[in-house]
Amino acid sequence: MPDNDPQTQLVKYLTDVHSIEEQAAVQMRRAPDLVEGAFADAFRKHLGETESQEQRVRARLEAHDASPSRLKDVAGQAGGFGMVLFARSQPDTPGKLAMHAFSYEHMEVAAYELLGIAAREAGDEATSALAAAIADEEREMAGRIAAHWDDAVEQALARVEPDDLGDTLNTYLADVHALEGQSKKLLEKSREMDVPEALRAALDHHLAETEGHLEKIERRLDDRGATPSAIKDAMLRLGALNWGAFFAAQPDTPAKLSGFAYAVENLEVAAYELLLRVARRAGDEETVALTESILAEEKAAAKSVADQWPVSMSVA
Repeated sequence: MPDNDPQTQLVKYLTDVHSIEEQAAVQMRRAPDLVEGAFADAFRKHLGETESQEQRVRARLEAHDASPSRLKDVAGQAGGFGMVLFARSQPDTPGKLAMHAFSYEHMEVAAYELLGIAAREAGDEATSALAAAIADEEREMAGRIAAHWDDAVEQALARVEPDDLGDTLNTYLADVHALEGQSKKLLEKSREMDVPEALRAALDHHLAETEGHLEKIERRLDDRGATPSAIKDAMLRLGALNWGAFFAAQPDTPAKLSGFAYAVENLEVAAYELLLRVARRAGDEETVALTESILAEEKAAAKSVADQWPVSMSVA
C-alpha cells in the first residue's frame, strides 16, 4: 500500500499514540513521588487509565494485523524519564511537573483527535470510537491537573521565605519569557512549511501576539529591576529550531504541527496559571493583570489551532 493509503496512515497514527501512552506510563508511575496529597492521587488515578489506554490501543493495532513500533515506544519511554528527571531537578519541582503534565495531556488529546479523523477516513468505526473515548479521558486528567494549580504553587514555594517572593516572581517571569521566545521561533519556522491557509492564518495571528507578549514581559521584568535569562532563552530557542526541522521532515507535517502547537500553547497556559498565582502571593497587581490578559490569548490560540485539525489531516 502507498504511504498515504488511509489504512497505512491509520496504523501509523495508532503506533504514534501507543508510544505516547508508553511515555505517559513512565511519567505517571513516578510523578506521585514528586508531589503530595490529592495532587499525587490525581497522577496515581491516571496511571490506571493510562495502562488501560495502552492495552486498548494495542488491541486496535492487532485488529489491523499490526503491532506497536518498538523504536517509537523506546523513544517514548526515554522521553518520559527525561520529563521526570527535568522536573525533579528544578527548585520548584511541583510547579514544573504540573506545567509539563498539563501540556502532555493536551498533546495526547490532539493525538487522539487526529487518530479519530484518520480512523473515520479509513472507515474504522471501532478505532474512531476508541479515540473519542480516550481523548475525553485525557481532557479529564488535564482538568484534574488544572484543579491543583494552587497546590502546585503552594508545594513549589513551601521553602521560599516571604522576603524572597519577589526574586521568585522574577524567575517565573523569566520562565515565561523563555517559553514565549521558544514559541516565537517555532511559529517563525512554521512559515517555511507547506500547511493549509487556515492553519497558516491561525499561526501567523498568534505569532503577532507572541511578539507582543515578549515585549510586555520584558517591560515587566525591567520595571521590577530584573532581566530575562539568556541561558533559558537560548536553550528553548534551540529546541524550537530542532522541532521545526523535525516537523518539516514529516510526511504529515500539517497534522503533526497542529497537534504539537496545541500542546505548546497549553504549556504556556500552564506557565501563566502558575505565574498568576505567584504574582498574587507576591502582591504584584501589575503582573497579575498582565498575566490574566496574556493567559486569555494563549487559551484562545490553543482553541484556534485545535479548530484546524480536520483541515490539517485532510492534506496530511
